[in-house]
Amino acid sequence: MAPRVAIVGAGFGGLCMAIQLERAGIRSYTVFEKAGDLGGTWRDNSYPGAGCDIPSHLYSYSFEKYASWSRRYPEQPEILGYLEHCADKYHVRGKIRFSTEVRRAVFDGTHWQVTTDGGTEAFDVLVMGVGQLNRPHMPEIPGTADFEGVSFHSARWNHGHDLTGRRVAVIGNGSSAAQLIPRVAERAEHLHVFQRTPNWVIPKPDAMFGPLTRLAFHYVPGLQRAYREWIYRYAERTLYPALSQGWSVGLLKQRALRHLRDQVPDPGLRAKLTPDYPPGCKRVVIDSAFYPALTGPNVSLVTDRIVRVTSKGVETTEGTYEVDTIVYATGFKSTEFLAPMEVVGREGQSLAERWAGGAEAYLGISVPAFPNLFMLYGPNTNLGHNSIVFMIECQVSHVLACLPYLDRSGPIEVRPEVMAAWRRQLDAAMDRMVWGAGCQSWYKTASGRVTNNWPGPTTLYRRLTSRPPQPAYRAVTGG
Repeated sequence: MAPRVAIVGAGFGGLCMAIQLERAGIRSYTVFEKAGDLGGTWRDNSYPGAGCDIPSHLYSYSFEKYASWSRRYPEQPEILGYLEHCADKYHVRGKIRFSTEVRRAVFDGTHWQVTTDGGTEAFDVLVMGVGQLNRPHMPEIPGTADFEGVSFHSARWNHGHDLTGRRVAVIGNGSSAAQLIPRVAERAEHLHVFQRTPNWVIPKPDAMFGPLTRLAFHYVPGLQRAYREWIYRYAERTLYPALSQGWSVGLLKQRALRHLRDQVPDPGLRAKLTPDYPPGCKRVVIDSAFYPALTGPNVSLVTDRIVRVTSKGVETTEGTYEVDTIVYATGFKSTEFLAPMEVVGREGQSLAERWAGGAEAYLGISVPAFPNLFMLYGPNTNLGHNSIVFMIECQVSHVLACLPYLDRSGPIEVRPEVMAAWRRQLDAAMDRMVWGAGCQSWYKTASGRVTNNWPGPTTLYRRLTSRPPQPAYRAVTGG
């Protein structure tokens, strides 16, 4: 008898899990989605210029060739359209319960009792596909409630608010800010960009795919797969070594500095935009329109420390900037995995309690004492150099490999000694990575522990997740 599977989230992870269950002939699953539509982060992040810094043919499922990509780097509407296409093609949309938020999940010794606003249901397997970047982070700046203008987070864009002729403040300058700032600058009377720490920025070699190229990708045997493989190998062999402080560190830094020099002629502005930490310590921004926007006559880069938000604008240590719109491009609560859901394991402990010192999971997927619970895009599986969709597919394959053991032994969980060994291996690998170089980033907890990123090549992760699961897991015979 096929297990009943609850999947939480209908973004890249949850949809991939549902599709692969369908392909395996397992249709006893339900996808819970708190929003009214699918897409996850690509539904939520609809700000002007929203897009991906991984090429479209790699930022997609390996099993679903797609001829409709219009450009090398896809923008939000195309990515969302791709996910909708996949949900319809593989007949999973009908298995999604929209506008249904999972509040609590408790393991009762045999099943997961999953509670939503509509009640509680029992499932054999619980798969969390909520990702790492789904809850906007609002900075703790005094006075935000006093602002009399319009304010919103970039992931909750107010499309009803026309920015034409406005005086706008954008707080933050990461990847989302770099994408939206050029579009905002085109409309605003004046734009103040508040920067706490500069980012390393490298050019984005975007290009449109013409009709002949798209036809070739669709009909020429092996062309799309070869192109995808080329992008993947380049990222592994060139970008990953920079993060692991290998041979390409200098190459990445030189490329970023040359990009800055070529696009920002003013030496004073260049100085403000030059980081004082190694490339890759924070996420590298890939964009070719960000720097030119900052040099525009109606754009000001503000590096003074923000003191408070007033009723009329933003006050810094050097003065007050009057604005009528504030956009918070301040990222997400990335280290609070699975929050605000309460997830309670077989020993009565919640994941929040277990993770008080920082989230961790075997392969980023499984946690001791939480049987038949699997995570997609869980702790230490984010990438700074390649496609997270690749990692998700590895994780889904691992979950599918675990399911046959449930018929033979009942609930299974990762062994504590395996988790302990995994933790030691991760810590040793982290020591080689650039993320510990002293900068602040969304990869880390407040204490400085890196809970988000994978410290190895993705080829290694594929090998690890493709191993037979039996040695790492044990059967659970009782509550």
